[in-house]
Amino acid sequence: MKKKDELPDCPVATTVSLIGSKWKLLIIRNLLNRPWRFNELQKNLEGISQKVLTDSLRSMESDGIITRTVFPEVPPHVEYALSPLGESLRPIINSMAVWGTDYKNNL
Repeated sequence: MKKKDELPDCPVATTVSLIGSKWKLLIIRNLLNRPWRFNELQKNLEGISQKVLTDSLRSMESDGIITRTVFPEVPPHVEYALSPLGESLRPIINSMAVWGTDYKNNL
């Protein structure tokens, strides 16, 4: 998790630095519904590379936004889910969905 002095002074800039990439927002959108496995996310997020998905998941896990659970099976089974901190993003993502719908309807 980042330290306070590593984050921008502006709260909006802080939020953007943590979840502002296209892929992170779409990963969070998916995880709002249920836990996902890596391959499921990669197939669902058309155009994302394995490296970008891996880096995004690691970054969000490090920032405390998602959790990674490894199940002791062969082959290994790993699931990603929102942490309580990640769940707190739900109203933000929902507001973005409403805004996007309104924008498209008013074109």
